[in-house]
Amino acid sequence: MDMFKLRFAMFLFFLSLPLFSPGKIIAATQVFCPGETSINTALGCIPVEMDKFMAWILPYLFGIAGTIAFLLMVYGFILMATSSGDPKALQGAKETVTSAIMGLLVSLFAIFLLRLITLDILKIPGIS
Repeated sequence: MDMFKLRFAMFLFFLSLPLFSPGKIIAATQVFCPGETSINTALGCIPVEMDKFMAWILPYLFGIAGTIAFLLMVYGFILMATSSGDPKALQGAKETVTSAIMGLLVSLFAIFLLRLITLDILKIPGIS
């Protein structure tokens, strides 16, 4: 019975895909953005040079890491609130929150190390 439900859910999902897809896909008319050092994509102008690419992508990566850590903390707090005094559930919720906080601290430490190494030690231009 569970396999039938799974197949039916997958059927409905794939059946509904055309309803949510855009009717017309408009391609970019220019391959290169102004300045000729970046490529025009759906995400915007992505730099092709390594130092500019790293400076472009790192804020997004650390923002995603912070968002995931925040969502995991919220999830852990919800688990704590709904544990109903069960020691195992409460311990699992505490571990979830602790892991999220440790992940956030590792991410912040990585930002610090990246800036220390690239700006102060190696003096790589373009990353700020």
